[in-house]
Amino acid sequence: MIDRITIRDFKSFRDVTVGLGGLNLFVGTNASGKSNFFDALRVLQGIGNGFTVSEILDGKPRSATSEVWEGVRGGSGKVCFEGAEQPETFSISAAGKLGEGTATRWWQYSVTLSPRLGHVVAESLIHGRRAIYDSRYADKGGAGSPVLKVDYQHGGRGRPPHLEFARSRPVLRQLEGANRVKPRDWAIAARVADVLADMQRVDPAPTVLRGYSQARQVARMGEHGENFAALVRGICADPDLEAGYLEWLRELRPAEVDSVATLSGAVGEPLFMLREGGREFPAPVLSDGTLRFAAIAAAFFQPDMPQIMTIEEIENGIHASRTRLILELLRANAEAGPTQILATTHSPVVLEWLKPAEYVTTYVCRRDKDTSEATITRLRDVPGFRDVAKTHSLADLFAEGWLEAAL
Repeated sequence: MIDRITIRDFKSFRDVTVGLGGLNLFVGTNASGKSNFFDALRVLQGIGNGFTVSEILDGKPRSATSEVWEGVRGGSGKVCFEGAEQPETFSISAAGKLGEGTATRWWQYSVTLSPRLGHVVAESLIHGRRAIYDSRYADKGGAGSPVLKVDYQHGGRGRPPHLEFARSRPVLRQLEGANRVKPRDWAIAARVADVLADMQRVDPAPTVLRGYSQARQVARMGEHGENFAALVRGICADPDLEAGYLEWLRELRPAEVDSVATLSGAVGEPLFMLREGGREFPAPVLSDGTLRFAAIAAAFFQPDMPQIMTIEEIENGIHASRTRLILELLRANAEAGPTQILATTHSPVVLEWLKPAEYVTTYVCRRDKDTSEATITRLRDVPGFRDVAKTHSLADLFAEGWLEAAL
């Protein structure tokens, strides 16, 4: 779980810090910064996966050992803040906790990247009160050098040694196995990298969901719903999981869904199907909204649940009378844990069903029309919100543009 993110000079963000909880909702008009915030998360995920700076930003084709990695929207040419000043670097810092009980310690990872050079400019990792490594004082070669030097705080006596790493790739994944680095520090860096990497973007595409799965059974479906039917086949193999999944589908389509299952293709490949009124309805004849909700719901029954899940525009394709259902789905799973959920919405109905306690992790995104700078403000911190909310519904305040106007 990530507890705090700071973003500087990235896309529409000049300098924002966001504190996160279990369930986090981001609202705002189009082009207000919601997707840009999710792009920053994408950068962190690429770092956790050990990709090069260029791969993180511009994408990575499928290979024998990895799937296709979609880079950040716009690629390396469109990631730095575009304003009166044109910075050539951007920075992202993330913080959270590792361990349990009294053994819990804070970690903070910070990185500054040069998209033009495809290089790391600065990087550090702090665990507890100790900076495991920090490039600020050791690196004198400049961003153009192929080598990044860091001070390694080994925790022993004597001057911290300078270690050298390839600048084209963040140090976080390079630390493991590095000469003179203690195994305990490899492990800490690896655990932080795992938190960043174990992030699943759920953006189901109906065209993908209507197709047969290539796999027979999977532990986690793809970002756009690849192998969705294979995931459902595995859910249906467990009576308890099947009953839980079916309950959500019946909430979406009351008194219609008898059961959920998969059909088999010529060589056994699965295809999603619902049974209603004794009739079979395979994925190709189901509506976009039904398929998208079915895929999002299935994501919470995956055998391999991610630590962090992101979903954009959660209400897409869902009828207004069922929009509350998607919020209840996210809320129930965030409360159950251990997956942290970050989602965007344009729906006033979703906001209307928020609990006051959730105002702390609901964020209003706004972009200044003159400076193009985006800000992210907690709903409860919007000036005047607490007083106005006593006499006006949150849905009305959002739909009428009051939230953005108050910032």
